[in-house]
Amino acid sequence: MGSSAEEAREARIRLPQLRLDELLEELQARLDAARGTRDRVHSLLEAVLSVGRELDLEQVLYGIVEAAAALVDAEYAALGVIGADGKRLSAFYTVGVTEGEIARIGNYPEGHGILGELIRHPEPLRLSKISEHPASYGFPPHHPPMNTFLGVPIRVRGQVFGNLYLTEKRGGAQFDEDDESVLSTLAVAAGVAIDNARLYEESRQRERWLVASAEITHRLMSGSERAEVLGLIAERAREITGAALAVVAVPMRDTDALTVELAIGREAEAHRGLVLPVGDSLIGRAFAAAAPVTSPDIAQDARVSPGPRRFDGLGPAVAVPVGSGQGGVRGVVLLVREAGRGEFTEKETEPLQGFAAQAAVAMELADRRRDAEQIAVLEDRDRIARDLHDLAIQRLFATGMTLQSAGRFIEHAGAAERVRRAVDDLDETIKIIRSTIFGLRTREDDTAPGLRSRAVRAVGEAAPVLGFAPSVRMEGLLDTHVPRETADHVVAVLSEALTNIARHARADRAEVMLETDGREVRLTVTDNGVGIPAKGRRSGLRNMAERARELGGDLEIDRPEGGGTRLVWHAPVAASSGP
Repeated sequence: MGSSAEEAREARIRLPQLRLDELLEELQARLDAARGTRDRVHSLLEAVLSVGRELDLEQVLYGIVEAAAALVDAEYAALGVIGADGKRLSAFYTVGVTEGEIARIGNYPEGHGILGELIRHPEPLRLSKISEHPASYGFPPHHPPMNTFLGVPIRVRGQVFGNLYLTEKRGGAQFDEDDESVLSTLAVAAGVAIDNARLYEESRQRERWLVASAEITHRLMSGSERAEVLGLIAERAREITGAALAVVAVPMRDTDALTVELAIGREAEAHRGLVLPVGDSLIGRAFAAAAPVTSPDIAQDARVSPGPRRFDGLGPAVAVPVGSGQGGVRGVVLLVREAGRGEFTEKETEPLQGFAAQAAVAMELADRRRDAEQIAVLEDRDRIARDLHDLAIQRLFATGMTLQSAGRFIEHAGAAERVRRAVDDLDETIKIIRSTIFGLRTREDDTAPGLRSRAVRAVGEAAPVLGFAPSVRMEGLLDTHVPRETADHVVAVLSEALTNIARHARADRAEVMLETDGREVRLTVTDNGVGIPAKGRRSGLRNMAERARELGGDLEIDRPEGGGTRLVWHAPVAASSGP
């Protein structure tokens, strides 16, 4: 009995002690949870402040990805920016994957599988295993293994800007509701930060356009040459829009084609002098429609005309008309960004159109200045012709009459003969002066087609026979430096060369290069066909060679490394003295 009472007493003492220990443990757990919640809230506030400090959009986006990974303790994090079409990703920012891994994986994702699921249904998505979701698309080779997943959309002014993707919570744990709540809160703050960065960038862009416009206006008013002003416009547009390449194309007279007048930036040399069709090319469509035309990836765009490879490593592009439909489109400015950069948006093309209008003003002023100079030359010619007619001819005629009258009184036969010859010389001189006056008063025939337009026409006529349109490139003052007789030979040789390709080469690509440096005109025609057969008629080649030798030039034929035939016809030219 005594023992039982003692045990009961000890039990009564232990029970409160156990309850106290449980209460203390529960209190400690709640204190730890409160401390953890406090620390997490503190981390969230730090992350919100961090992403809100930056004004550069690229830095803001990278900061959001880094903050998201730290907040939910994820090994990998990414932010995908949704493109203008609302269906695929236009940019992708990652944390946790090394540069070497990215290079091995290849192109960034475009929005398939789970990433696309979040684009189609912009709501938070939490998965314990990515591969078990019906929308799972799988991973490309060399991609790190990923299982757990948490994604939330980022909205800017009510519109979905992009999505945050988090995978592989450290320690093998699952993403929970708290993680989702924290990440959703960060996404709201990220939307505000992105909006601020966008507004700041837009204000900076407007400032740059205003400064550039003032610079162009100053150049225009100071009487700078058209080529200088156009070059400045292309360079400033390239700098402000972050483009790698700027091209200016203008229409060719008497043809349905455009020619690249200048090119600045990456692969610029491959563009200069190219002749582009109005109907089928990207630049041509902007010219015909008098409206901007964009391309998400110009390197893969079917609207790029045939020719040398000139868009490797380049991506988004926009072609903006110079001028308007009412006043007449005077050309097109093409801007191209590097591959992987953002597409040109409507907000970017609007100031571009206004800037391109200044290029139209530059062309208009240059044309008016040239017309004024031409009028001044013609007026000066008229004055010289009038003075020669009214003063010189009348005096010479009067002198001749005087000598003729005086000759009757000369008795010496030899002297009288000399006077008669002098009168005849004066008559001949009067005829020469009259011919000169007629030449001065005759206007130059501006309607006659030049070598450029004739060559384009010859290529266009050969296209149906060839079954494809050859690419054409021209450089130099072909219409000024090459005399009409030499131009006739060039056009004949070009037609013969293209006909030979159609008949014998079995080619599906040909390139025509026509150039002059003021001393020599050079025509190069290259195809990817079977080459010139060892046996067969060569009358066409002989005719081309004879034309070259007749002008003091030559014809050369060789086989390029890639196969086919390269024909080079060249002849000297006499530099024109001009008006």
